[in-house]
Amino acid sequence: MENTLTFIKNLTRETHKQESEIISMAFQAGIKQLWREHILGQYLRGKMSRDEAIESVSIDWVELAERQHKATMEDMSWALRK
Repeated sequence: MENTLTFIKNLTRETHKQESEIISMAFQAGIKQLWREHILGQYLRGKMSRDEAIESVSIDWVELAERQHKATMEDMSWALRK
């Protein structure tokens, strides 16, 4: 909690925005991130098409998720061979 309050105070001071605006922006960013994670999870589990995911969160996020998923699968494969 202390770090959060420090972040809010620093952002308020450095951006010259009201604390309530900083908190609102943080809430909106958090909701957007949760939504993006939900969409990408649906896509990676095969419950949504690639095109639908791209339409919802953009090709950049889909490609990043694909690269991260591929790297994770490669790491798991390597670990299981040992």
